[in-house]
Amino acid sequence: MRYADGTAALKSVSMLVQRGQFCVVLGSSGAGKSTLLRMANGLVVPTHGTVSVDGVQLDARTLNAVRPRIGMVHQQFNLVPRATVAMNVLCGALPVLPAWRALLARFPADARARACELIEQVGLAPEHLHRRVSDLSGGQQQRVGIARAFMLNPPLLLADEPVASLDPRISREILSLLRTQARERGTTVLCSLHQIDLAREYADRIVALRGGAVMFDGPATAFDDTIAHSLYEVGVAPTGQDARVPVAASPATAGAKLQLQEV
Repeated sequence: MRYADGTAALKSVSMLVQRGQFCVVLGSSGAGKSTLLRMANGLVVPTHGTVSVDGVQLDARTLNAVRPRIGMVHQQFNLVPRATVAMNVLCGALPVLPAWRALLARFPADARARACELIEQVGLAPEHLHRRVSDLSGGQQQRVGIARAFMLNPPLLLADEPVASLDPRISREILSLLRTQARERGTTVLCSLHQIDLAREYADRIVALRGGAVMFDGPATAFDDTIAHSLYEVGVAPTGQDARVPVAASPATAGAKLQLQEV
């Protein structure tokens, strides 16, 4: 991905995320993590190459059909502060509602029931249903964001720095919740982080980016202190394919398979 001003946000990135895998994209600010996730959701069109979800290439013709199959959890939550918890979670169903229902916020009974179920599953009490999101803590707001992301039971979930604004204890609670909810549904997760300890603890696989290039791709257990030092050390060029470790394919589940291919 090269922007109009000449900035190369991503360089020669090719990767396949297997169904059901919890894959963490690790790197410092400006490494290209957010660009990669936005590309996987069709928000950014690659300058060269393709993005496919379950073998369907993302482009102008397929985007509307594929995007409802992709959930998104944001760093800044991206909730409606003055709306209630229930309404924010219900908004996750908007992509599949008729226009008149969306405009009038008339959600069918099954959507309302699912929203209540998800709110309970993410650890919020029934009394939170009618509270404004602006009255919640950061950790509670991210729980709302996770519930919203699972409203359509997407086979693929993208999480862009979901714990960047949370303290360490709450960060682990949120990542544990995200991993548990994903595994129960067989959802594939592509999650960007910059915290090495969290990536090692929660990822099945780590893809480390520096300067828009892949410098490591392998199991979280293979991401040792030497690689971590190289990732964040100033002035060390990315080692590219040399640092990649073969990754065993995850068993096929209900989740989606995501492929980014350089051409």
